[in-house]
Amino acid sequence: MSAKVVEILSSEEIRRTLTRLASQIVERTRDLSQLVLLGIYTRGALLAELLARQIETLEGVAVSVGALDITFYRDDLDKIGLRTPTKSEIPFDLTGKTVVLVDDVIFKGRTIRAALNAVNDYGRPEVIRLAVLVDRGHRELPIHPDFIGKKLPTAKEEIVKVYLQNCDGRDAV
Repeated sequence: MSAKVVEILSSEEIRRTLTRLASQIVERTRDLSQLVLLGIYTRGALLAELLARQIETLEGVAVSVGALDITFYRDDLDKIGLRTPTKSEIPFDLTGKTVVLVDDVIFKGRTIRAALNAVNDYGRPEVIRLAVLVDRGHRELPIHPDFIGKKLPTAKEEIVKVYLQNCDGRDAV
């Protein structure tokens, strides 16, 4: 039996969703000069760049963007298999900043737990928030996104894939 593939978000729907997420982040941030977007490799980092561009378009403010590799902070490497680490790119101190972690899909919450641990190596932010493109549920940890592009009820065995132009040659969920 072959798996059924269903497009959840088209390229245009992703664009609209990112515009909405950027607006929500702006609304919840008191001082945009203190805002930092940290994308979790791989697609979260690309989404953070797209959100930063959208915030600059909306508000005329350039937002600092970094990319976070969480490989060595994971507690489930035995289950997900070996991964090649990428160098985190955070060329600024996070102390006192409003940090928004950005990821493509939140599922069990383990990636975000690892990201929270990794952030501590780069300073002590004033606040850490979480933005995700897709929330598919089934959390194993008490972690909830502050900004959600699309809530997508799924069965545990289903797979949600995010495709982004810069990485995959197309935009789709």
